[in-house]
Amino acid sequence: MTDETNGGVAACRPPIARREPVKRVFHGDAVIDPYEWMRDKQSPEVRDYVAAQNAYCDARMAGLAGLRGTLFDELKAHVQETDMSVPVRMDGYWYFARTREGSQYAVQCRVPVRGEDDWTPPEVGGAGDEGGSAVGAGSLPGEQVVFDANREAEGHDFFALGGLSVSKDGRWMLYGVDTRGDERYDFRIRDLDTGDELPERLEGIGAACFTPDARWVFYVTLDDAWRPCEVRRHRVGSPVEQDEVVFHEDDERFWVGVGMSFDEHSIVICSASKTSSEVWMLSTATPEGEFSVFIARKDDVEYDVSFACFEGAGADGADIPVAVVYHNAQDPNFEIDVIDMRTHQPPYTLGEGVRVAVGSPYGCARGDDMEAGAGAKPAGTAYSNPANPRILQGAHGLAIEGIAIHRHFVTLAYRTDGLPHVAAMTKTQAAEDFLAGRPWSFRELMPPALDGDWDVPGRADDGAAEAAGGTLPGATHRLYSIGTGGNPSYDAPRMRYTFSSYTRPGELHEYDPATGHDELLKRARVLGDFDPREYMERRVWVTARDGERIPVSLVWRRGHEPAADSAMFITGYGAYEISSDPGFSVARLSLLDRGVLYAVPHVRGGGEMGRAWYEQGRRLNKRHTFEDFIDVTAALQDAGLADAHRTVAYGGSAGGLLMGAIANMAPQLYAGIEADVPFVDALTSILDPSLPLTVTEWDEWGDPLHDADVYRYMKSYSPYENAPEGADGEAGAGAASTRSLQRQSLRPFPRIFATTSMNDTRVLYVEPLKWVSRLQAAGIDAIIKIEVEAGHGGTSGRYKQWREVSYENAWCLSVMGLTR
Repeated sequence: MTDETNGGVAACRPPIARREPVKRVFHGDAVIDPYEWMRDKQSPEVRDYVAAQNAYCDARMAGLAGLRGTLFDELKAHVQETDMSVPVRMDGYWYFARTREGSQYAVQCRVPVRGEDDWTPPEVGGAGDEGGSAVGAGSLPGEQVVFDANREAEGHDFFALGGLSVSKDGRWMLYGVDTRGDERYDFRIRDLDTGDELPERLEGIGAACFTPDARWVFYVTLDDAWRPCEVRRHRVGSPVEQDEVVFHEDDERFWVGVGMSFDEHSIVICSASKTSSEVWMLSTATPEGEFSVFIARKDDVEYDVSFACFEGAGADGADIPVAVVYHNAQDPNFEIDVIDMRTHQPPYTLGEGVRVAVGSPYGCARGDDMEAGAGAKPAGTAYSNPANPRILQGAHGLAIEGIAIHRHFVTLAYRTDGLPHVAAMTKTQAAEDFLAGRPWSFRELMPPALDGDWDVPGRADDGAAEAAGGTLPGATHRLYSIGTGGNPSYDAPRMRYTFSSYTRPGELHEYDPATGHDELLKRARVLGDFDPREYMERRVWVTARDGERIPVSLVWRRGHEPAADSAMFITGYGAYEISSDPGFSVARLSLLDRGVLYAVPHVRGGGEMGRAWYEQGRRLNKRHTFEDFIDVTAALQDAGLADAHRTVAYGGSAGGLLMGAIANMAPQLYAGIEADVPFVDALTSILDPSLPLTVTEWDEWGDPLHDADVYRYMKSYSPYENAPEGADGEAGAGAASTRSLQRQSLRPFPRIFATTSMNDTRVLYVEPLKWVSRLQAAGIDAIIKIEVEAGHGGTSGRYKQWREVSYENAWCLSVMGLTR
């Protein structure tokens, strides 16, 4: 096994962290933390220690400079650096983004529409099938630069755009930027006709929105714990000091957001916790009025609402106004109800109206409320409901994710079999089905087959399929993520949708539900000798220790079929009901082309199989997340698809908690683990309600501050609490050379590479810093890379981000023994 410490660097030593015991006592349990002093971000000692850790990391990684450069060059060679997005129509303009070779950020541009009936986006150069264009900004007739992030970012090490909206007449732009990485944005108002900015500034806020006439701004402020908690109203042109608080959320579990309704008739405030939500509305016709609640909140009930109209579908050609309510009051996997607003005005109750779609109750905590015995069934059990459209009957792990009603079409988003799906129908047919009280006639959108691809019936590579898991049940086919995108206009005659797979680059299509015509608008172009047909994808199912079947995505390059001695990069997340869906990555090609098997266990705690999947991997079920990942890793290795000595695991944020947990629970399965901004000191953070996110996180992890059972459970898996100790209780290991680190530890342990950022407000830098310090003191080979000017998402700017991912992948490949 090659070591990144080449050329005599093996003798370098990690910095020795001072130990200052700090006692923590909760529920009669006393814990001594020797590294809590690192929490003082402004301390010169902490700053010096951070610099020392970065210097140590640089020294350890010096031998991989060549590989890092190679990986960066490979990535860059695949990317069309000068490009243009397909324009999207909003009001009287077509908006699009340009990227230029050598520029870190995109440039937002627009051109006027050619007329009210202009729904054909303007083209530039080869912007059709392959999307290639070397033409610069300003090349289209009437083109105007709306926002050049490269110019705005000058003088800043970090830059992120936190929102950009334009008034209906196209003159005024409201935009927010973050130049620190702490996700607090400074908003300005710019006159796009002159380029001048108005004097008022909304500093350090969470979000903001214009009314369509640009006369008012509604924005969100944060409390001392960085919680978005309050909405204020600002009259454009008046002093900010005169702004009025229009909504304040006292419950610390809830976060507040504000925005415009899709029809732009209402300003909408949503206050939501992890498990409950409430919507307040105010007509844009009376922006100085009082907000009113749409439906009062209930514990453990989430809902959202939008408004639409069935034009000319009523008696004598009258319009039928409807409220579209998405909620989980009865069904934990959500349902969609459409309420005829001719019968009565708000307030409404959840569950009234015509049910359009309903999710599966199987495996959910409240499943028995829908169907006797449903909660005890596996989440993937086939589900049918007479209210559902035909395409949803018999679906496995069915979760309803949303509906959008436009003037000419209706779209439905849902999940089944662990993957996202989209269906569509004409507005006319939807009105007929609604009035007839019958299931709606949706048709599923399927990604068109790639010319000459192996992923067509009867053409899958059976030999490759057997090589990639013949002992594990599954099927070899492309694994797609599909979703609606680029549909901001209610009046658009056709809908747009996007899709991609792990190895098929993203495509943007325009689809007409009335005719079935499907037109490719843009395919992401990957330069060089890339051919998606040379890469395989397979979905297998692994039975976890408690009997649940876990979906697993496998990706590899043809000619490098997985074998018992193969290297494997295995990654997961498993939290917040966030699904780890398929998506194309140029950086991943460098791993696949070197024969690495890429694996994604879709572990519980995510949302891949619906709400049950989430419930079974949070709070007092959290260990399922870790056990699923471990059981999948072991199953793939036992099936002869990978070598434990060449297996590297990766996860970030809550996925970093997963990484820390598996390192402690099953170190023998992994040669190395990369943990980005990892939530590894979870118990300490969740015990402190003054820290950012803590109180709202109690819905996700449980409340260890007031519940002794939750405290003990979290302590049983928190990576920092359970990190191995050296024979001398951690002391003295700092003097060891890196080659002797593994020999000093009490048991085999994977090599660790962690990252963090000093301005991260979601997972504070101190968590991974303390964790790595403890591992180093215990004799573990661990390094940490600390960004001084960045936040939770790491560095900004695409070239910087490419160098970062090349840096990280070089470490992973070196652990696998692939350094060329």
